[in-house]
Parts: sequence; C-alpha cells; structure tokens
Amino acid sequence: MSQIPTVLSACGVSMPALVYGTAWKQERTAAMVEQALRAGFRGIDTACQPKHYHEAGAGSGLAAWIAQGGSRDQVYLQTKFTPLDGQDPKRLPYDPKVRLSDQVRQSVQTSLANLQTARLDGLVLHSPLPTRDLLMEVWSALESRVADGNTLQLGISNCYAPSELEFLYHHARIKPAVVQNRFYAATGYDREIRAFCREHGIVYQSFWTLTANQWLLHHPDLAQLAETHRRSPAQILFRFLTQSGVVPLTGTTSPDHMKEDLEIFEFQLSTDEVARLDRLL
Repeated sequence: MSQIPTVLSACGVSMPALVYGTAWKQERTAAMVEQALRAGFRGIDTACQPKHYHEAGAGSGLAAWIAQGGSRDQVYLQTKFTPLDGQDPKRLPYDPKVRLSDQVRQSVQTSLANLQTARLDGLVLHSPLPTRDLLMEVWSALESRVADGNTLQLGISNCYAPSELEFLYHHARIKPAVVQNRFYAATGYDREIRAFCREHGIVYQSFWTLTANQWLLHHPDLAQLAETHRRSPAQILFRFLTQSGVVPLTGTTSPDHMKEDLEIFEFQLSTDEVARLDRLL
C-alpha cells in the first residue's frame, strides 16, 4: 500500500488526499473508523449531528487505534457544526434556545469530548444559513474557536452557489480553507466553485462521489482506462479527482474497497487521460 500523499490548504494545514467519511454508520462507526485507520487512512470526517453521524463512535475508533500504537498527530480530524434546521430535534448536541455563538461553542465542546481530542484539524459549517447576516454571525463564532486554539482551520459544506462562497470568502476574517460538496451532475460538478477554490488555495472535498455518478462509472471512456490500468472504474474516478486537485471522501465499509481506495496512489493517469475524463464533467 502506498502512503497517502497530502495537500496543503491556504491556512497551512496538511490533510491526506483521500479522507474517510463516517456519515450513516451509526453503531458501526467506531469499528469502521478503527478499521479505516488500520488500513492506512489518515483523514477522518465526521459531524456533531446525531441525525446522520455518531461522532462519539468516531472518537472511540480513533482512541482504539491510538491504543494499538497509532498517533493522534498522524490523523487529520475534521468535524462540523450543524445549524438547528439540520439537526434531529430530539437529539440536539447544543441548547437550541441560546444565541448562535453559544450554539457553536457548545457544539465544539461536544465534539472535542466525543472525539477525545484537544484540537480539531478542521471545523466545517455543515450548511449555509438562511441569510447572509446569520451566515456571518455563525462564521464569526467559528473564527472564535480558531482564536481559542482548539481549531486549526475552517470550512463550509453544501455550498453550491458561487456567489455565496465568494461573499463568505471576501467578508470573513479567517477565510474558508475547505469546501465540502456533493459531487454530481445536478450542480455541474461545481466547476465554477472548484475554479474559485483553486484560485484561493481552498481545498475542495467531494462526497457522494461514487453513489451519485454511476453513469460515469459505466462510461466507455472510463471503462477503457480501467482496463488499460488494470484498475476498477471507482479507482480511476478517484485517481482522476486527486490528480485534479479534489480530495474525495469515501465511506466504504468493505475492507476490500478500503484497500482498493488506498491503492489509487500506486498509479498515475497521464495528462491526456486526465483531460479526457475532465471533458465528461
């Protein structure tokens, strides 16, 4: 297995070029995170959102791996603050009656406890707020967590309007270092947003990368490259994205697929092959 290369954000934070995602795993989260780390993953993405994530399970999996000789410093650990409309009202990780800044502070405290860590390498706003005033109010609270010293960099997820990302970037004191979006045809594969990210040193992370692109995995061009390189179509797509500056998330629960995902760094697509696939997106 090849070592996962890293990418560097504009904030100077290093992260692996492939990240393990923990959404929808619930009671299996701890075992899956431990398995992923043992397989060779060094980036874990989670969220303080019991509706879709078991953040404490991610912390338990990380702790189990550390107990076997791993090191916290080897892992890029990223979680999210989820606004109230994205939470399960019966399982809230913060007090919904307090002001937004306090909700952020309580959410981060919960995350640090769940993940059994003193710092977050990345803290991502799970989705934009309904108004720009509210967006900047929450972002200011996230910036305070960086000032506190327990968060290294900030990001935003589910941000599909280029104008919204540009507004945030130009008005934030601490600029977003990560954009994490669903990668699919309905948004034109975020071409404009990805271009903005490249221009400003923002790391673009893709999720739902395989699930939303079954048509692409069966495209003749991709299938031919898979045959040429003796790899699976999923490996070709992931390798194409990493060579295009995208950091994909993979949430597989299969040990075989974990191994295959990590093996994408054992081969290289040519410039012409990358251009050929780029024309499909």
